[in-house]
Amino acid sequence: MNWYLSVFKNYATFSGRARRTEYWMFLLFHAIVLAVLLGLGAVVHTMIPYLAYVLATAIPAIALTVRRLHDTGRSGGWFFIGLVPFIGDIVLFIFTVLQGDPADNSYGPNPKLA
Repeated sequence: MNWYLSVFKNYATFSGRARRTEYWMFLLFHAIVLAVLLGLGAVVHTMIPYLAYVLATAIPAIALTVRRLHDTGRSGGWFFIGLVPFIGDIVLFIFTVLQGDPADNSYGPNPKLA
């Protein structure tokens, strides 16, 4: 749960690096919350809570992905590769799965050592 909350503490921080654990734990909790809100929306016949949550978490999720790309030594501009149909999402997935640079890189110190 700390991984999930730490993303909101860095709400719009696009600089620095994010570990794989931080990224994937946030996505896990994010998916769980989305599923619960989607189910709740189906029961009460409204998608307002779901849409509100998606809008509230869009910036932190993008910022986290950019920090994850920084950890692998890539510019945050690679985030836009996800806009390329089919291939883009696969490439972005591979970049987020890769291990981060073990040493300091131009985006900051290794978050594992901090």
